[in-house]
Amino acid sequence: MRYVKWTLITLLVLLVAATLHYNLPQRDIVRIVNTEVRRVDPGINAFFYSGAGSGDATPANRDVFFIEGIRPNGNPIVYRNEDTGWGWPPYLKFNSANLQAISRDLVSTSADPRWVAVRHYGWRNELFSIFPNATSIETVPGPDARLIPWTSITILILLAAFALWLRRLWVRFRRRKIEPLVDEIDADFDEAKDRVGGFFDRLFRRKK
Repeated sequence: MRYVKWTLITLLVLLVAATLHYNLPQRDIVRIVNTEVRRVDPGINAFFYSGAGSGDATPANRDVFFIEGIRPNGNPIVYRNEDTGWGWPPYLKFNSANLQAISRDLVSTSADPRWVAVRHYGWRNELFSIFPNATSIETVPGPDARLIPWTSITILILLAAFALWLRRLWVRFRRRKIEPLVDEIDADFDEAKDRVGGFFDRLFRRKK
C-alpha cells in the first residue's frame, strides 16, 4: 500500500511540474532568420495550438504565424505566434499580427546578427510538430546577455506560499475535525468489542 501511495504522489508531482514547465514563461536568445504564415490543420497535436485569432472564426484548418530562429550555438528553433485571447494560459495575448511585424523587422544574417530575447511558453517537439508560442520579443546586446526569469520566480514563490497555506489549513482541519472523529470511532469500536467479548463470556459461563 505504501508503494502505491508514493507512486501516486510521484505521478502527481511530475504532472504539476510538467504543467508549470509548459505554461510558465521562458526566454530564449536567438537570431531571427525568417517569418512565415503556414496553413495548419491540427490533428492529435491540436491541444498544443491556441484557438483562432481574436474575432476570427474557428475552422478546422487556419493560417498560423511562425517565427524561425537560430540559437547562439547554431541550433534552430521555431516558434508559432498565436493569440491566447481570454483562454488558457492567461497571457491575454491579442497582438500576434503586430508581433509578426516586429519579428520580420528583426530578421538578420550570420554576417550581421541581431540578437533578440523571445519570451514564450510551451515545448518544441519535432515528432508531433509541437511549437512553443512566442508572446513577446525584445532586442538584447548580444548572445551572452543575462536573462533572469523574474516572472517565473515570482509565480513559483506565490504558488509555494499558496501550497503552504493550503497545507496549514489542512493540518488545522485534520486536528480539529478528523482526528477527534477517528478517536471517537476507535473508542466506539473498542467499546463495541468489549461488549461483544463480555456477551460471549457470559454465554459460555451459562453453558458451563
